[in-house]
Amino acid sequence: MRQLDLSPLYRSTIGFDRLLNLVDQAAGFEALPSYPPYNIERTAEDAYRITVAVAGFSEKELSIETREGSVIIRGAKEARTEEPEGGEREVLYQGIAARAFERRFQLADHVYVKGASLENGLLHVDLVRELPEAQKPRQVPIARPAAKVVDGATKAAA
Repeated sequence: MRQLDLSPLYRSTIGFDRLLNLVDQAAGFEALPSYPPYNIERTAEDAYRITVAVAGFSEKELSIETREGSVIIRGAKEARTEEPEGGEREVLYQGIAARAFERRFQLADHVYVKGASLENGLLHVDLVRELPEAQKPRQVPIARPAAKVVDGATKAAA
């Protein structure tokens, strides 16, 4: 039995749709693409970095898009229109992949793309988790009971 039935959870939970969809996707047994290779690193407590090996791609051949809780990295080689001075160019062996690709990464709530850079054939996408003020931990002061005045004398309320 390779199928996981999450329908009882859909009936009894509210607001967890995205999480349950991620579990459904992760339980799928389809082959995941292996090109291009990538790393995911934690660079600080609330900071992450995705590094994708994009050797041979220029900045204008790459795109990064964030949509619906995910970041999508695409690469497409432009067709070469220039010819070398000596005439036609003949490739004898092509070991550097130049095919188009698309990589999707699901982001947790409150994780945003901070920036991206391309250096030495590696595309670095920096991410940061920024919790809203309402979800950050905060200290709650403990109040003392106010003193009561009874017949001109001050008594502390018990």
